[in-house]
Amino acid sequence: MMMANEGAYFFGWLAIAYLIGSVPTGLLLGKLYGIDVRQQGSGNIGATNLYRTLGRNVGVLTLIGDCLKGAIPVLLAQQFGLSGEQVAWVGMAAFCGHVFSVFLKFRGGKGVATALGVFLALSPLAVLIALVLFVLVMLKWRYVSLGSVCAAAVMPLVVAFSQEWILTGVTFLISLVVIVRHRENIRRLLAGTESKFKA
Repeated sequence: MMMANEGAYFFGWLAIAYLIGSVPTGLLLGKLYGIDVRQQGSGNIGATNLYRTLGRNVGVLTLIGDCLKGAIPVLLAQQFGLSGEQVAWVGMAAFCGHVFSVFLKFRGGKGVATALGVFLALSPLAVLIALVLFVLVMLKWRYVSLGSVCAAAVMPLVVAFSQEWILTGVTFLISLVVIVRHRENIRRLLAGTESKFKA
């Protein structure tokens, strides 16, 4: 009976994390300005499209909001005593909420900022290494998408050094989804038609 209660408790955390992750930060901020960001620019609800569509301040707010959607469930799960493996799955649930939002008919963003929030809480050292790579790629080539894909690709390799295999597996899954969600950007990069970031 105790095991059943523990399972229900854990799945409750997964549901809460998913719902928090599902909140469409960029879409809600766009609505405050009277626009549907899905009909603007790239059509994505993430920080880069908000930055290009509504300016720096809104882009930064979207980035912060999407990060918090990943970090808050993980930090709360840690505080409430869930195991390391369970906390990793809570992070995965929050990430899935952003990418497959129940409020957007299971559509959503590309997951970079929410993944950032998840890993800031789970593995800050890995985030630091990935961010350094992201910045270097951005400074060299000025493509947000390329920086994001490179950072996502390196995350599982860095986390693997911790030898926490559930966390490594979750990191791999999140990174794979981020890269797949950037498939159109990758095609444009290969074709030389991807838009460069302008500060």
